[in-house]
Amino acid sequence: MENWAEIRRLRTAENLPIKVIARQVGCSRNTVKAALASEGPPKYQRAAKATIADAFEGRIRELLKDYPTMPATVIGERIGWPHSARTLSERVAVLRPLYLPPDPASRTSYEAGEIAQCDFWFPDVKIPVGFGQSRTAKQLPVLTSVTGYSRWASALLLPSRTAEDLFAGWWQQLQAFGAVPRVMVWDGEGAIGRWRGQRPELTADCQGFRGTLASKVLICKPADPEAKGLVERFHDYLERSFLPGRTFDSPEDFNAQLQVFLAKANIRHHRTLGCRPADRVDADRAAMLALPPVAPVTGWRWSTRLPRDHYIRLDSNDYSIHPSVIGRRIEIAAGLQRFQAFCDGRLVADHERIWAKHQTLTDPAHAAAGKALRQQRFTVAKPPAEHDVQLRCLDDYDALLGVDGGAA
Repeated sequence: MENWAEIRRLRTAENLPIKVIARQVGCSRNTVKAALASEGPPKYQRAAKATIADAFEGRIRELLKDYPTMPATVIGERIGWPHSARTLSERVAVLRPLYLPPDPASRTSYEAGEIAQCDFWFPDVKIPVGFGQSRTAKQLPVLTSVTGYSRWASALLLPSRTAEDLFAGWWQQLQAFGAVPRVMVWDGEGAIGRWRGQRPELTADCQGFRGTLASKVLICKPADPEAKGLVERFHDYLERSFLPGRTFDSPEDFNAQLQVFLAKANIRHHRTLGCRPADRVDADRAAMLALPPVAPVTGWRWSTRLPRDHYIRLDSNDYSIHPSVIGRRIEIAAGLQRFQAFCDGRLVADHERIWAKHQTLTDPAHAAAGKALRQQRFTVAKPPAEHDVQLRCLDDYDALLGVDGGAA
């Protein structure tokens, strides 16, 4: 390398003849001529050596010509390969591109306000939920989303992956962001929809939700991970950067730590964008749809007649209702944080939503009212006071009946 650079300097800058250059550098004139003719510095290239795969290459090529995707293990069985599987795999890897049509990955670009990718993330953690219980990631999913243009990331831990909790959490995220992406991409989540008969089919709940938002929901085709590459990479980022070294005392603590982390993540430099998500989010939000004037109906909503025990069950837990409305129809409205019940527009129950399982939540006021009503209903009336009755002598009855009381 040093001689090559010096030869070119002496010839170009000093304009010395080849003979003189060869004498000063200490090499042959042919070496000087070769250095001057080359366009770049000399590179060492190891001569190719024969390998045990050379004898089988012809048969490998024949199989790849007809079956370009045939696995190396199957090729080894067909040709009777007796040596190391690694050696065969390396030779097949070199030859396969000659017969397999190229499949380049497309780079997708996004317009402002165009799209957001959504999914569930299931972190490998156990979170205390009260009453001596802990729940795993499969039971407590994290709803995640990433916008295409700005890469703004959102995430929220939910009590369950039911439709009621999913849409309640989804609406909470959209409210926090302040706008609605024109297209939102999901995989085949049960509460969203799935592919049936070569076409996507949304659930009735999802149709109602997106109709209120005036947005479009797309379901990815099965086995198409590239369709949600943004949110999948976000999950990897959370696994590497958020979870390690953290402990959580409750679902509220998990969400609190997660929001602090996301606030920092959304102002970090993004290599693909060449800027921070926070630098693009205003333009992204401005091109999206506005939040609807009327919020979509989310969470748990139903009507029922209150039974005598005045408790209503939600997600395996029993919540007390004021006993004064026993036998009357009540309306249940429960979200991610609260459980409420109404009767004729009047609030008759208000509990914190609990994330544990198989628990009973009793409002002390409901218990006291139930006790008072039971006492009122089962109080036994006192019997009337007894009057004095005159007692007559038995001889008076004997005389009246003409009986001789003295006869034996």
